Amino acid sequence: MATVLMCRRFPRLSRVTTLVTTATHEAEGRSSRKKQQKEESLEKADARDDPAATIQLLNPLDYRVLYNPTAYVKSRAASQQHPASSSGQALDDDFTNSPQALPPIRNALPKAKAKLHPQQTVSAYFSKLQTKEEAEKIKQEMHNSKEDPRMFQKGRPEYRLISFDRSEPVEPLSLEEGNSILLSVATHKDSQSPGAVASSFRKLSRLPVGQHMALLTKAQFGMLCGCAIENIRSFSTSDLIDVLKACVWLAVPPSHSLLNACDSEFCRRVWDMDLDQLLLVADCWRCLDRSVPSYLSILFSYANMHWKDLTLPQFVQLLYIIGEGRRSPVDLMQKVESMILKYLDSFTLEEVGAVCLGLFKSLSGISDHVMRRIADRVSLQMGDMSTYALVNVLKLLRYTRIDHLPLLKELGKVIPSRIPTINVQGIMHITLTYSSLHYFDEGVMAAVATSLPSKVTYCRSKDAAKFLWSYGCLDYEPPNEEEFYSNLIEQMHRKLHEFRKFPEHLLTGLLGLAFVRRFPEELIDYALRDDFVQKTRGSKYELKKDLFTLGKSVEIECPSYQGSRLPPQLYQEMTEMILNFAEQEIYVRPEIVEATSLLESMLGGPEYVKNHMILPHTRSSDLEVHLAMDGHPIPFNSKDRIRDKTLADIGVSLTDDLMTQLIKGRSHSQPPLEVGKGASTPGQDRGEAAQPLHSGHHAAHSGGALTTTTSLELELQSGPGSAFSSHAWKQQPREVKLAIQVSNKNHYCFCSKRLLGLHRLKRRQLQQLGYVLVELPFWEWFPLLKRTRLEKLSYLHYKVFDPALLSRAA
Repeated sequence: MATVLMCRRFPRLSRVTTLVTTATHEAEGRSSRKKQQKEESLEKADARDDPAATIQLLNPLDYRVLYNPTAYVKSRAASQQHPASSSGQALDDDFTNSPQALPPIRNALPKAKAKLHPQQTVSAYFSKLQTKEEAEKIKQEMHNSKEDPRMFQKGRPEYRLISFDRSEPVEPLSLEEGNSILLSVATHKDSQSPGAVASSFRKLSRLPVGQHMALLTKAQFGMLCGCAIENIRSFSTSDLIDVLKACVWLAVPPSHSLLNACDSEFCRRVWDMDLDQLLLVADCWRCLDRSVPSYLSILFSYANMHWKDLTLPQFVQLLYIIGEGRRSPVDLMQKVESMILKYLDSFTLEEVGAVCLGLFKSLSGISDHVMRRIADRVSLQMGDMSTYALVNVLKLLRYTRIDHLPLLKELGKVIPSRIPTINVQGIMHITLTYSSLHYFDEGVMAAVATSLPSKVTYCRSKDAAKFLWSYGCLDYEPPNEEEFYSNLIEQMHRKLHEFRKFPEHLLTGLLGLAFVRRFPEELIDYALRDDFVQKTRGSKYELKKDLFTLGKSVEIECPSYQGSRLPPQLYQEMTEMILNFAEQEIYVRPEIVEATSLLESMLGGPEYVKNHMILPHTRSSDLEVHLAMDGHPIPFNSKDRIRDKTLADIGVSLTDDLMTQLIKGRSHSQPPLEVGKGASTPGQDRGEAAQPLHSGHHAAHSGGALTTTTSLELELQSGPGSAFSSHAWKQQPREVKLAIQVSNKNHYCFCSKRLLGLHRLKRRQLQQLGYVLVELPFWEWFPLLKRTRLEKLSYLHYKVFDPALLSRAA
C-alpha cells in the first residue's frame, strides 16, 4: 500500500493545519515487472500503459467531464441517441455526449502485437477494469439537466403526444440519400412546396448524429431553411411542428433564423392549435434550449381558459414547462393546488417528483395544506420512489419550509443506504434540506460525511459551499471531521475561479466553517479583499450581512490573522442597519420586553439592564447586566448614574423560606406546562412540538399557585442584604458581565435542544470577550409569560443571582 502526500501547501486553519491525502494502489509484482521490462526491452511501452504509474484518485485541478449521463441513481440507461447513430457512420461529434463513446483501452496499446509477460497481461486487465470503474463513477456523478427532469414522461404512453420523444423509432437515412435530398433542394429551391420542404426536414433529421454538425454548415441546408422561412405561413400546423421536431433532432442552434421565424409563427397560431400541440411545441423549445417568453405567455393564457379540460398528463407536462421556463403565471398558479389535490392519488411517484420540481423551479407558492398532503403520500411510499424524484420533493419541502416529521423520519430510514449511489448534487440537496429545515439526523449526516471525500472532486463551488454551510448550520462535526473538512476546503481552493462569478458561494462556505470554528486564512483573505467585496455588490443576493459576520468573527476568534480586513465604513454601515432593524423587529418581541421590564424592576431600574446587541454581526439581542463579585448589581446603562451606587431598598430578594412558601401547595401530580408559541423571525417558525419544563433548576420552573403575597412583601421590607448573604458571593474587585439570552425555538434544531451554528458561534464569541452567558430558554421562559409576576420574578432572580455564575467568572 502506498501513501501519497499532496505537496500543495494548505491554508492555515485554527483547527486544521495541514492536508494529508492518502491514496492506495495495488502494485504487487512491481519489482518483477521492472526486471521483465529490461529483459523484453519494453520499458517505454510499460511506462505509458501501466496504470501503476499514476494515481487515479488525484484529479488535475482543471479536470472537466465532457459528457452528461445520469443523475441521482446508481445505474440508468443514458438518454437514447437518435436511432440513426447506430448506422455505422462516423460519430466523431458524439464523443462529447455519450459515455459509450469512451475510447476502448486497446487503442492505447502498441499496435504491434508482442508476447506479453503474464504480469503485463494482469496489469492491462486491471487497467481496463479501472477505466470501466472510472467511467461508471463519472456516469453516476454527472447530472443531465435537460434529460433527467423528463424521466416522468416514460411512465405513460400519453406523453408521446405532448412531448418530444427521443425513443421514437425511425428508419436511418443513408448519406447518399441525404446528399440526394440536398441536391434536390438546390435544384428546385424556388419551386418547393411547403409539404416538400417539411418532408425534406423530416428525412434529413434521420441522418447519423455524427453528420448533423456538417449538415448545418452546408449551403444546401441553408437554402432549405430559407425556403421554410419564406413559406412559413403556408405550412400546415402538423408540418410546421415536424420542422420544429427536425430542428431538435439536428440540434439547430437556438438563435438560428429558422427558429426565430417558427417562434413568431407559433405565437400567431396558438389559438388555432389544440392543447396537445401547444404542449409539444413548448417541449421542443425546451429541448432546443431556446427562451420563448411570448409563446409561453400565450400558452399559459390558453391553459388558464381551458383549465377544467386538462388531463392528468397534460397537467404534469404543463407544470414541467412552467418549471423549465422559470415562470410562475399568477392567474394559472391559483388553480394549480386544486388540480394537485384532484390527481394526487393518481400520480405516479415520478410525476409527484415532476410536479414538485416544476413548482420549485418556478418559485411558485403553495399552501402548507397541499405540501403536507404531498409529503403524506411520499412518506408512505418513499421506499418505492426513485432518489431523483424524492430529491425534487425535498427541494419543494425546503422552499415552503414545511416541517413534516413523518417524511423526515422515514427519510432517515431510507436515504442513508442510498447515499453511496447518489451523485454529489443529489446529496447536496438532501443535506441542504436538513439544514434549511433545521432538522438534525445524525445517521444521514454521518452517511453523507463518510461518502463525500471520494466524491469531492465532482463538487461544484456551490456544492462544496452548501455542504460546509449545512454541517456548520447544524453544528455537526462528523466522526471523520478532519478528512471531511480538509477535502471540502481543498475543493474550495480548486474552485476559487468560480467564486469570481458566484461570490455568494464563497461566503456561504466560509460562514459554515466559522460556525464550527474553522478559519482557512487564505480563503478568508481572498474574501475580504477590496476587489472581492466589490464583486459581491454585483450579486443578486445581499451579501453585506455575511461579510459583516465573517469579518467580525475573524477579528474576535483569530487574533493572529494578518490578512485583508473589511473597511471600517462597511462595519459602521452594517451595524447601523442591523441595530435599526433590531429596534423595530427584535427588541419589541413580547418575551424580550417582559424580561427587560422585570429585570429593571428586580435590579433597581433601567440603568441596571441594557437591551441591545452586544455582537451586532450575530443578529440577535442580549440583555446585559453587570454584577459586582459580591453579587450586587452595578448600574452601567446611564452616564448620569454613579457606577458604584449600591442597591438599597430596591429589588426582589428571595430566600429559601420565601421560595418554600411560593411553591407551597403544589401538587406533584399536576401535569407540566407546555411551551406556548412566541414571536419569531418571519419565515423561520418551525412549529416545534411543546416540551415540558425542567424541574431540576428551581421549583418555580414547574409552576404552581401562590398561596399569598404577604411573605414576599415582608421579605422586600427586610432590606437587600438577604439577597446576597450567601457565602458563595465573595468580595472581589472585579465585576461580572452577564449576557442574558432570551432564546426562541429558531435558535435550535427542530424538536431538539441542539443550538444552531450561528448561535453557537455567538455564545462562543461572547465568552471570548469575557461575558458570562445566562440563558432564558424558550421551553422555560415562554410558559412563564402566562404565569404570575411573582413567579417570573423568582425565576429571573434564580437565573441572575446563581452563585455558580460568579464561581465560573472567578
